[in-house]
Amino acid sequence: MQNVDIVQWVAFIVLSVLTLGGGFMVARDRNLFHGALWLLVSLFGVAGLFVLLAAPFLAAVQVLVYMGAIVILIIFAIMLTRRVMGEREQTNNQWPIGLAMSALAFLVIAFILWQATVSTSAGVRPLLPSAPGGAVSIDSIVTFGKSLVDPGQYALPFELASLLLTGAMIGAIVIAREEG
Repeated sequence: MQNVDIVQWVAFIVLSVLTLGGGFMVARDRNLFHGALWLLVSLFGVAGLFVLLAAPFLAAVQVLVYMGAIVILIIFAIMLTRRVMGEREQTNNQWPIGLAMSALAFLVIAFILWQATVSTSAGVRPLLPSAPGGAVSIDSIVTFGKSLVDPGQYALPFELASLLLTGAMIGAIVIAREEG
């Protein structure tokens, strides 16, 4: 094994531990503010995994949009509504159902990934078109980029999500001001 391969494997393992550990702590921590900070750790690990996958644009989007905007919005909402909720301890009695649903989702995703791996090795058309040598073709990247900005495809859902998050933030501020 070359030194570069070892460094990539170590980076992959560290980033995977950050991602999975942060996600576990989000679900485990009872303090909402600490949970949001653990979410930042998890999203940082995902951004690092994007860098390892040679996808710097997705890593930048991960840092700017998810870490820089959405988690900050969540932290502001927690800080502004803390006084409204009365700082009382809340427990979740439905954690077994959540655990079962998480395990089911994990199994479904693992099965889909396993099927994708088996189908590509058996000569069936892969999920993503690739160029010779296994690299993703330029045409598929161009098509993906165009679909993100095309009003008939993915541009509208992204804009609606941003409006929904803005509305939620304004609502949290209004509720916090009325109570204060």
